[in-house]
Amino acid sequence: MEQHAKQAGKVVLVGAGPGDPELLTLKAVRAIAQADVILVDDLVNPEVLQHAREDARVVQVGKRGGCRSTPQAFIEKLMLAEARAGHCVVRLKGGDPFIFGRGGEERRHLMEQGIQVDVVNGISSGLAAPASLGIPLTHRDFSQGAIFVTGHGKNEDSNPDWALLAKTGMTLVIYMGVAHCRDIQQALLAGGLAARTPVAVIQSASMPGQAQLITELGAMAYDIAVSALGSPSVIVIGDVVRCADNLAVDAHAARQEHLLFSRA
Repeated sequence: MEQHAKQAGKVVLVGAGPGDPELLTLKAVRAIAQADVILVDDLVNPEVLQHAREDARVVQVGKRGGCRSTPQAFIEKLMLAEARAGHCVVRLKGGDPFIFGRGGEERRHLMEQGIQVDVVNGISSGLAAPASLGIPLTHRDFSQGAIFVTGHGKNEDSNPDWALLAKTGMTLVIYMGVAHCRDIQQALLAGGLAARTPVAVIQSASMPGQAQLITELGAMAYDIAVSALGSPSVIVIGDVVRCADNLAVDAHAARQEHLLFSRA
């Protein structure tokens, strides 16, 4: 019985952070180093695999909105099969596995099949992206809270209630919102959010190719189109954006300068 327990496989859902390999947690490094099989999402920086054993099997299971993706059912089936074979499986996800990473779905499915599942949190891009510009998500002078929200729901009925969000006074941190930025903009304006509300859009946060745009809600969709920023990007909406490095406190002044800049 004791020997069987040692051979039992398990799955570890590991957050690889926003991209910078130095933002991995120590626990994530240890989990990667112990893995027999590593299933890697598309947004994970390949440099984090330097912590894997040479004999570890690495399987790319890219999942990115708007692109060809590995079916979720196949990923879950593969994790289940490898764990049942007695392997330590790491499911390596960008950001945090429990923030728009489908980690909750995977954990429940595996546990229902009797598989041990551990979770290792990672730094979400919704935290790292604004921080890279000096933008706090909460600030005593601007916002008493922050709301993480996806730019689109699973279907029309599950789309965010932008009018309700506009009335909260909270910082809005929007994932996967660039493709729907015009609809989001119109809905927030219709919900009462001021056109001059500051907005930051950050692409590839913490990576060498990071690029960002500072604008205002009334011009957000147009400026995103002109800037050619795309996925993966985080949109931050709220007065906390006034704290962004090297920007005037007056958001209108920042808007007039059409600030688009890169750390690359």
